[in-house]
Amino acid sequence: MSRIQWRLRELPKTISQTVRFRWQYGKQCIRSLTYNHHMNQSYASDVCMEPIFWFVDNFTHLLGPFFVFAVICLTTAVVVICYWIGLPYWWNRNRYMTVFLMTVGHWLLLNVAYNFYMAASTSPGYPPEKELIAEAVSICKKCISPKPPRTHHCSVCNRCVLKMDHHCPWLNNCVGYNNHRYFFLYMLYTSIGTLFIIAFGFELGYGVLFLDEGGWKEVEPLQGHPVRFNLSGHIIPVTEMNDYESDGMAPAKHDLPVPQAHPRPETLRGVILFMALINVATLFALGSLTAWHSTLITRGETSIEAHINKSETKRLAALDKVYRNPYDFGPRQNWQLFLGLTRKRTWWRHVLLPSSHKPEGNGLTWFTYEQTTDAGDEWP
Repeated sequence: MSRIQWRLRELPKTISQTVRFRWQYGKQCIRSLTYNHHMNQSYASDVCMEPIFWFVDNFTHLLGPFFVFAVICLTTAVVVICYWIGLPYWWNRNRYMTVFLMTVGHWLLLNVAYNFYMAASTSPGYPPEKELIAEAVSICKKCISPKPPRTHHCSVCNRCVLKMDHHCPWLNNCVGYNNHRYFFLYMLYTSIGTLFIIAFGFELGYGVLFLDEGGWKEVEPLQGHPVRFNLSGHIIPVTEMNDYESDGMAPAKHDLPVPQAHPRPETLRGVILFMALINVATLFALGSLTAWHSTLITRGETSIEAHINKSETKRLAALDKVYRNPYDFGPRQNWQLFLGLTRKRTWWRHVLLPSSHKPEGNGLTWFTYEQTTDAGDEWP
């Protein structure tokens, strides 16, 4: 084999190796130029989420009024449909049951409307401005002001909030020290209300959507067997339907229930389907959120503190130490403090009924589980 033939034979192999080498070399150059020792999965996810954070920080306060308006419109629509279709349906079936449902329904509606209004209109609480705060434990890096314990900066409101939980666009307000209870009770009563509507409207909805009953059902369905008297006065069953007039008898008159006037079947089906979708979606969304916040309240922490306490627990666990939330006084005491059931307040008056009582303290100082034994009369 000549030297020229050998070089031609090795040429494809040399070209493929050269291309592969150039590719690997290019990747190494790019990696060396973009190398970051602190790069990890969390940092990369934060970078990818940065556009969303920017949108939330700059546009949430503009979209907030539209979210509040949407909540009001949807709640009003659900209540109107309950009066329009649900009330005649139950009144035709059982009037005593209707009175009971009206009482429970209006109690739930009163609590939903009151707590939503208070959660949206009540200030969450802010640290005093241009004053010396002796209770401050740090300085806020964004607003450059003293920051008391359990206080965090809201990027939407652009200020620090006392005992901040989160910024809720559906309220167009922060959830913090002064309105956290209203926010939770609104979610709780709304979840109970949607479950109430689903439970007592299921038969009506099932009949309209699947059985095509038009939303009407006989109060007292006809039962038994038709009979007649013979010439001797004995009662005999009627096995064949005869014409009454052929026997000289007047047509029988029956007192049957009259169907309620409802909209067209297409409209009725659309309204029932709307109610089903709205209530089921609300129950799943607010129900899960209520359960999550119930867990946080039981542990004596907010949504922000849950992440902080989780990080501290992992950090101290690596050092063979156990972390305990300093504001956790046990499930029962945590719930009493959150709901304000102190100073002889009762569950029946201040939780089951609308109440405007304020939380304990001033939001600047907080007792810890280590200080409660020495607090004396100051501890609620």
